[in-house]
Amino acid sequence: MQSTMFTAATRPTAATAATAPTAAPARASPPAGFAGVFQQVRRDVDSFISQGGPAAAPALSPEGRALLARSLPGAAIDGVAAGGRPGGATSLLQQQFLESIKPWAEEAGQKLGVAPEIVAAHAALESGWGQRPLRQSAGADTNNLFGLKAGGQWRGDVAAATTTEFEGGAALKKTERFRSYPDQASAFRDYAQVLLDNPRYRAALGAGADAGAFAQGLARGGYATDPAYADKLTRLAQRLQQGAAPALQSDD
Repeated sequence: MQSTMFTAATRPTAATAATAPTAAPARASPPAGFAGVFQQVRRDVDSFISQGGPAAAPALSPEGRALLARSLPGAAIDGVAAGGRPGGATSLLQQQFLESIKPWAEEAGQKLGVAPEIVAAHAALESGWGQRPLRQSAGADTNNLFGLKAGGQWRGDVAAATTTEFEGGAALKKTERFRSYPDQASAFRDYAQVLLDNPRYRAALGAGADAGAFAQGLARGGYATDPAYADKLTRLAQRLQQGAAPALQSDD
């Protein structure tokens, strides 16, 4: 039913009647979301590179210095290694992503009867840790962290994007219509409601801390076409349950 991982947005499709999930009250999540924070850090790093190089490093935030170490091969700023090694930018950005979605992952996990780390892992897998956000053509973030498509019954905003689907074992690129949300809270709440309302995903509900049971339940329900999807989600969720943010991978 859903994409394995979306990539770049193409052009927007017309929104249907405005019955999208209502915006959530302000909570602990940063106002601009993880994508906004990441973009700001990226702009700071770009400015740093153009205005002074390593001599200007103290002017960067810790996030900026970490991202710089990743951006410049072989660079090390204040002990932050390049290439996403332990303590580097990749791990730091992943931790930022997990913190930004924590309240919503906990809320969705409670509704679904699964550990919040499993929900967080699912969002990380589908969105590339928030670093590959699905966007409208004008650049606005859709906040669609779970690759949920806009089926015939969806009445909210939509965005068109290219995604990878597997047919007969072959990976094919297709343009699909995806749901668009006003904020992350709405995305998590809609995600939970989709799983609760669709009997195909019943086996995933109430899995508790059993990441494998949840992932297999989604796979059997047809959440994604990637034959390795359940294994990818299980491994990632188990790493988060063990308290580790694994290196960013491009499994799609």
